[in-house]
Amino acid sequence: MSEATLKKVVEAARAAALNAYAPYSGFRVGAAILTGGGKIYAGCNVENASYGLTICAERNAAAAMVLGSSENRKIRLVAIVSPDASPCFPCGACRQVLREFECEEVVVEEAAGLRRYAFEEILPHSFGPEDL
Repeated sequence: MSEATLKKVVEAARAAALNAYAPYSGFRVGAAILTGGGKIYAGCNVENASYGLTICAERNAAAAMVLGSSENRKIRLVAIVSPDASPCFPCGACRQVLREFECEEVVVEEAAGLRRYAFEEILPHSFGPEDL
C-alpha cells in the first residue's frame, strides 16, 4: 500500500474523531477502514449516559462499510486515532468485530508517528467463523 493511501485513511480517521460524541469522557476517537477493494469508511465513537450502550469508532466504521457495500467487506487495515490520547488501540469488542471482517492490519498513532501492527499481534488466537 502506498504512503498516500495510508495518509488518506489516517486523515479520514482524524476527521471522524472531530465529530465524535463524547460528552461524558471527553475521549474522542476516530477510525477509518480501508477495504481490500480500496474504499475508505470512517466512524467515530458515540457515547451514551449508560456507558454499556456506547458505540466505538471502529464498530461504527465497520457498520458504515457494511451499509456502503455488500461486496468486498474484507478489511485491509483500520487506522485509529484520538486527539485526546495516544496510542489508541481498539477495545476487545472492536477487535472481535474487526476479526469478523478478516482485518489484516491495525494502524495507531504514537508520539513517534504511525505504528503498524499485523492484526494477529493485537488479537492472537482469535475466534472466527471457521470455529463455529
